[in-house]
Amino acid sequence: MPPVAPRSGDSIFANLEHMNAELFTLTYGAIVRQLITDLEEVDEVNKQLDQMGYNIGVRLIDEFLAKSNISRCVDFKETAEVIAKVGFKMFLGVTASVINWDADGTSCSIVLEDNPLVDFVELPDNCQGLHYCNILSGVVRGALEMVSLYS
Repeated sequence: MPPVAPRSGDSIFANLEHMNAELFTLTYGAIVRQLITDLEEVDEVNKQLDQMGYNIGVRLIDEFLAKSNISRCVDFKETAEVIAKVGFKMFLGVTASVINWDADGTSCSIVLEDNPLVDFVELPDNCQGLHYCNILSGVVRGALEMVSLYS
């Protein structure tokens, strides 16, 4: 049987996740700017970004579980490592490190080595206290809630 020639759309589909991450990073600044204009208060913008991220995370977890072939994590530390090393790589194309664990192993920090959301971002003085990447916290919170690790 002769080899099957690649279809014209195959290369597009192969790069779809990468393009989605690029599109997200390009439009994110415009979203934040519009929220600042509409809501006027930085605390309200922070809440809205977190809620938007939460809604994304609730839906994203299904795709993550289907595509990553990750087996059940044994504890929260392993879960944090999977989020940092697999989740962020899968959806944003970046890797992260897990640091600053508390003594109980229930709290940590996930630090992005290269955050594409902040490329070319300069915040004006009236945006002191803005958690610009708060959407990422919401995504993680929403995903963890869907797998019963956060409530």
